Amino acid sequence: LIGVVPALLVAGGFLASYNKLSMTQLGNDVRNQCRILATQLSSANYFEHMDNETLTGEMTQLATLYDGRIIIIGQDLRIVEDTYDLEVGKTMVAENVIRCFKGENVSYRMGDRFVELAVPITTGDEENQKIIGVILATASTDTQRANLETLRQSMETWLAAIGISVLALAILLANWLVKPLRHMNQSIGGLVEGALADDLDIHDCTETEKISDTFNLMLAKLRRIEESRQEFVSNVSHELKTPLTSISGYAELIEHNMVSQADIPRFAGEIHRSATRLLTTINDIIKLSELDVMETTTLVLERLPLYQMAENCVDMLQVNAEKHHVTLGITGEPAYIMGNREMVEEVLYNLCDNAIRYNNKDGSVTVRVNQEGDKVSLCVEDTGIGIPRKHQSRVFERFYRVDKSRSKATGGTGLGLAIVKHIVAQHEAELKLESEPGQGTRITIVFENADKSDTIDH
Repeated sequence: LIGVVPALLVAGGFLASYNKLSMTQLGNDVRNQCRILATQLSSANYFEHMDNETLTGEMTQLATLYDGRIIIIGQDLRIVEDTYDLEVGKTMVAENVIRCFKGENVSYRMGDRFVELAVPITTGDEENQKIIGVILATASTDTQRANLETLRQSMETWLAAIGISVLALAILLANWLVKPLRHMNQSIGGLVEGALADDLDIHDCTETEKISDTFNLMLAKLRRIEESRQEFVSNVSHELKTPLTSISGYAELIEHNMVSQADIPRFAGEIHRSATRLLTTINDIIKLSELDVMETTTLVLERLPLYQMAENCVDMLQVNAEKHHVTLGITGEPAYIMGNREMVEEVLYNLCDNAIRYNNKDGSVTVRVNQEGDKVSLCVEDTGIGIPRKHQSRVFERFYRVDKSRSKATGGTGLGLAIVKHIVAQHEAELKLESEPGQGTRITIVFENADKSDTIDH
């Protein structure tokens, strides 16, 4: 429809232009023939010798040529010749005839099916020219109208043929374009039902190939998310099941008096440790869930004294460090960052707690806070067991443990570093891990300096 309307407008304009041009051409042809006849009439002194058969024959021939009529009018407005032989001797007072006698060169009148024009018959030279009569010629426009109608019918036929061809081509093109989209729609339908196995393979054209590639990237991401979800559910189930099984077993033994009075305190201690481990795991899961939600919400930031917060964390964990026979200290200088207080405290606690938990006896943990131009670095370095290179890329994953037996013995949940990674990402900071087995681990976080750069725009 969008293409048909302009085509019809163009066709209508063309037909109107053709009609105007053909009528103008007809008028010019009749005018030229009448001027030639007027010259012949003037040269032959027709009004004095009206029995000139040659001129009469030419008038008849001219009228026949244009399927019209020739009338010769004298100075007294009386008709002296009429090719129809109907009004000879009558007076002609038509407006265009009067205008010719008044000096108008050629006077036109256009009717529904004819063109009428009056041409003066003159004598003398240009300076002493005198109008001695008028030729009133009428020409039929039937031939022009027939030609216009034939042209209109031809154009309608061609427009119809072109329209049908364009419609057929549009249908074929639409089917060709829609075919890959149908395939894509089927794949999306399978995705809704949970089928993530098959990639799209649509290479019909550049656009659909790009859509296919983008869709496959989305599928790959969804697969990773699904795998992560399944792994997370499996890990959560395992982490919750282990302490619950321990609690249930010890409680059942005590309930049925299957332990001696001397063993009850030990069993109660085991129940307490398992319950503590269970609560710790649940709290860490809740923290991760809250961090996932906060990724889509506005993070409330404030100017934080990072060195002072690190110092408070070190003081708070001194008892825990002494319990593990680890020396815990802090060095550096006052520095300020823009951050969320609760989250930054969580990062400090998890890094220091991990450094103590996975350290060697008589080892050390050093916390450093330094200003480095527009940056502030927080570094937690220990002399502990270290992390093999093959595990370093995965230690920030949820529930991932390098040494599972040691993690269980020390009470680790495998979520501490995952929480750190989330918080660092939300603060748009940089996280670095350096570690060598048997030598220790250094984790560095680089923040924007609140005193030397703009606040993070959330």
